[in-house]
Amino acid sequence: MTTQGDKAARAAERVARESYGKLVAILAAQDRDIAAAEDALADALAAALRTWSVQGVPANPEGWLVTAARNLRHNMSRSAAIRARAEPEILRRLDEAQDQPVPSPLSDARLRLMFVCAHPAIDPGARTPLILQTVLGIDAARIARAFLVPPATLSQRLVRAKARIRDAGLSFSLPETYDLAPRLEAVLDAVYAAFGTGWDGLDTLDDPGALTGEAIWLARLLVALLPQEPEPMGLLALMLHCAARRGARRDQQGRFVPLDRQDARLWDRTMVIEAETLLTAAARFGRFGRFQCEAAIHSVHAQRPITGQLNLSALRTLYDLLVEQTGSLGAQIGRAVVLAESGDPAAAAAALDALPTDRVARHQPWWVARARVAALAGNPALQRQHLRHAIDLTEDMAMRDFLNDQYLALNTRG
Repeated sequence: MTTQGDKAARAAERVARESYGKLVAILAAQDRDIAAAEDALADALAAALRTWSVQGVPANPEGWLVTAARNLRHNMSRSAAIRARAEPEILRRLDEAQDQPVPSPLSDARLRLMFVCAHPAIDPGARTPLILQTVLGIDAARIARAFLVPPATLSQRLVRAKARIRDAGLSFSLPETYDLAPRLEAVLDAVYAAFGTGWDGLDTLDDPGALTGEAIWLARLLVALLPQEPEPMGLLALMLHCAARRGARRDQQGRFVPLDRQDARLWDRTMVIEAETLLTAAARFGRFGRFQCEAAIHSVHAQRPITGQLNLSALRTLYDLLVEQTGSLGAQIGRAVVLAESGDPAAAAAALDALPTDRVARHQPWWVARARVAALAGNPALQRQHLRHAIDLTEDMAMRDFLNDQYLALNTRG
């Protein structure tokens, strides 16, 4: 039988997962001290576990946490007895207001804090990581891995950025439309990074607390907020193309299935159609950006089941554009693989070898790409060597098994 303590723990976990960014935004709105808001929320969650285990989960747990966190910040000098006497009244008022929304709507609170974290006064290198940590609740270690920087370096950037928001008194109001453009790139990057983090962990897309579902929902809000901006449409199209293939990424035994071997009949056709519609709408603006480009790459893959072949020429053109726009490691690695698939593994190997060693030495996709290029070059010994490195760096067990099967098959063939 489920105990009251178990219910309290699950409720606190759910609120922390689904509403972290909203609650931080509400708590930090008055004095703009994000770090203090995070500390107060952590203390309030600890208090919730104790109180809810005894008195039950309140009808409005988010409101309870906001009130508790505010009281903790404002009344740190009060004794435990005073807080205990005040608590029943707090709970009574919150229970009476159970049908009323939390002080600020989820969408508005999240968007406000995202655009605050992307303020031009904040170090550009800290904006996207700050959004990921503060608004989406992703821990610094995971963010550091995603951005290929040491965790200590990233933590210092985040601390400085939060102090900058507090000390400069940056406004927590949603900027005017003309002020959104300079901040939009960091916000879009953060939404996509959150999607990728959830995607790597195979979040359930219909779970409102999943990062993948949350990222898609935030992208929809951005499209609605900025209907004249094509890049939010491109980002939403990109994520929908990826999400459409979720059911085909694993077979019935849970084994990883690469894109070129997936059963396209398992793809979500509704999502694919919506993604293509968004891409068409974005193209009408005549401003072809990074996310539209990435979505177009996925669109080319979506055409393969229809045409019976992969349009490598189109992919090569799109990856050239993507490298020109972003210069990112992912774009350069993807371009190299397309070069090899197009019949030029030597150029592909040279492109991969030219990437900075300090950034790719522990970057698993780089080793996977090198193994693929070696295979297409007819060099199984080198392919085996690169696969070994890729396997050692792979955390996802299904992907690890997939790569290990390739490695073992090479050893069997000698």
